[in-house]
Amino acid sequence: MLLLWKYFALSFSALLPLVNPLGSALIFLGLVGSAPIVTYRALARRIAINTILFFAVIDLVGSTILHFFGISLPIVQVSGGLVIAAMAWSLLNQKDTSPSTEKVQAAEQAQAQDIDGNLLQKTFYPFTFPITAGPGSIVVMLTLGAHIPQKPITASLLAHAGLMIAVLLLSATIYFCYAYAPRIAHSISPSTAHGILRVIAFILLCIGVQIAWNGMATLLTDILRHS
Repeated sequence: MLLLWKYFALSFSALLPLVNPLGSALIFLGLVGSAPIVTYRALARRIAINTILFFAVIDLVGSTILHFFGISLPIVQVSGGLVIAAMAWSLLNQKDTSPSTEKVQAAEQAQAQDIDGNLLQKTFYPFTFPITAGPGSIVVMLTLGAHIPQKPITASLLAHAGLMIAVLLLSATIYFCYAYAPRIAHSISPSTAHGILRVIAFILLCIGVQIAWNGMATLLTDILRHS
């Protein structure tokens, strides 16, 4: 059970600042506009479910994709850890709690390509991807999946269960922020949200460095063993 909660904490802390439910909710609020609260809740429910399915599919097929391209676990750990650390560093130096540029650009593109204005048809694209879960989240999921021990099978199952529990909790947070986006926008100060994001970003930086170091240590050990 300790392994389950370890990967739960690791996954939740890594994904939370990238998904950034509060910041993404502001984009969501701008796209939905002055709709009734019932519409916000219906959209939030669908987006939360889509997010769970989206991350579950990545978790299931991620290792298969890596094996197909012949990418080893240490390489994924080093490259993925460096990417996570770079994302965390960017978040630490962010001046405000506004969402990432890629999410803002996706929202602007969605507004420009709005043909029929049917919000329910947008619950996956662009509301789920990339506004809620962008490319950075995919990188993190692939890295976390590669970081999970494959043997024994019980350890692997517990680690994957911890990851999915983190995804469920994150999706519940997304639902709350999106369903009550108009109220949250008027009740939480930007400075408070920014302070919380800074703390989580520092934890994410440590996670990225640790994952990269684990992969690098394995590669260095293999080099020394064959030298």
